[in-house]
Amino acid sequence: MDYTWPDFVDECRHCTNCSLSSSRKNVVIYRGAIEAPLMFVGEGPGAHEDDQGEPFVGQAGRLLNLLLEAYGFTPKDYHICNIVKCRPPENRIPTRDEAKCCMPLLAKQIRFAKPKVIVLLGSTAYKYFLNPDEPISKARGNWIEKSKYLIMPTYHPAYILRNNRERITLWQDMGLVRKKMEELGFMEPLSLDPDMPAGRG
Repeated sequence: MDYTWPDFVDECRHCTNCSLSSSRKNVVIYRGAIEAPLMFVGEGPGAHEDDQGEPFVGQAGRLLNLLLEAYGFTPKDYHICNIVKCRPPENRIPTRDEAKCCMPLLAKQIRFAKPKVIVLLGSTAYKYFLNPDEPISKARGNWIEKSKYLIMPTYHPAYILRNNRERITLWQDMGLVRKKMEELGFMEPLSLDPDMPAGRG
């Protein structure tokens, strides 16, 4: 019998592979399209995400939505998920063991989503996904080719909310993502006003 997306969702919702399962309200799996050329991978659910059962629905999610909309992305273009699917208590960073427990589910999720481009949002996703030698401040904005995927690390929207001076950096990185999607033939060329970020609060 084939293993289907509903089977995957059911597996996620019944997962007890780590202690995060004991304190969660909801398993946070994805938003966007099940299959999409672009995947965003964040760190883990926060309080809003745990309440609603979807990733990036709080303040950081609103900033991400602003960027996606400004660059002409629609939900059919992307699949958004996290390294771990259950909220770490007090929004702490998930441990390496917790991430390791969730990685087999993420691997299955990637096979369903079939992305060509993967954007790693924040240092935790970058660290656990790629096991890098250099910090995200040096890797961000650069493409890494691994297996059949084009991977770009960039800052997490929550980091930008705390460090507004880096907002233009995230904006520029998202522009590189849009350009890559155009180069790969997934989207039509988009003309943007380069001064747009300066007017966004």
